[in-house]
Amino acid sequence: MTPTLALPTISAVGSIDAYIQAARQFPLLTEEQEFGLATRFREQSDLGAARQLVLSHLRLVISVSRGYLGYGLPHADLIQEGNIGLMKAVKRFDPGRGVRLVSFAIHWIKAEIHEYVLKNWRMVKLATTKAQRKLFFNLRSMKASRDALGPLQVADIAHRLSVKPQEVLEMDTRLTGHDMAFDAQTEDDEAFAPAAYLADNSSEPVHILEARARERLHNEGLRNALGNLDPRSRRIVEARWLSDENPATLHDLAAEFAVSAERIRQIEVKAMQKMRANLAPLAAST
Repeated sequence: MTPTLALPTISAVGSIDAYIQAARQFPLLTEEQEFGLATRFREQSDLGAARQLVLSHLRLVISVSRGYLGYGLPHADLIQEGNIGLMKAVKRFDPGRGVRLVSFAIHWIKAEIHEYVLKNWRMVKLATTKAQRKLFFNLRSMKASRDALGPLQVADIAHRLSVKPQEVLEMDTRLTGHDMAFDAQTEDDEAFAPAAYLADNSSEPVHILEARARERLHNEGLRNALGNLDPRSRRIVEARWLSDENPATLHDLAAEFAVSAERIRQIEVKAMQKMRANLAPLAAST
């Protein structure tokens, strides 16, 4: 179906703005119209009906693709990949299930864009498992700022996404890294590149002292937050998220305390909530 459908492309209309305007010209379908077109395509292989279904949902692809602009990839390419997902959705759509195409298509659109981002975004080689992919696409939105993550933030995100703390740190390093040419290839006097500022300001004594002070403050805050926990809760948090080697599993701690794994999970959740509350004033002041 894909090579046969004649659809508007960004290169054909001249610019992405013109493409967006063109996509908005195609009317949305009523539920009855959508059902009729989907039935014609499914039962009669009517490509004209399939084309109408795709055209009426181009604006959905544009909307979804905007959520992936932060990865530095061309918007036009994101839209193109999303359109492929849309066409796959139309091909597999069953109108008899009582679900609108818009709900069914979002999964396919996002799946194609996800694959494109993972294959083409600079530096990303880590996101190969399902958990790592979830981490890749959620870490940016879960961070409170663009600064490096602190130990408690790492532990909290790792817990919420069911990955290892080290994986959170590695992915955060990849996401906050930036590619830049060593020598700027431009005559613009305002442009800058590493070659123009080789001095490492972080080595200046004042910056070193400030960094040490911040680190000491955060470490003291973490110790105080742990100190406000009862012994069992503190043991669970330290064993699960602050251990340098082989973090304990829920079942390991369940055996240690002679309770269920679910009970350990509940204690852990409450402990993390209490620690976040204790650290909130510190986070606001730094």
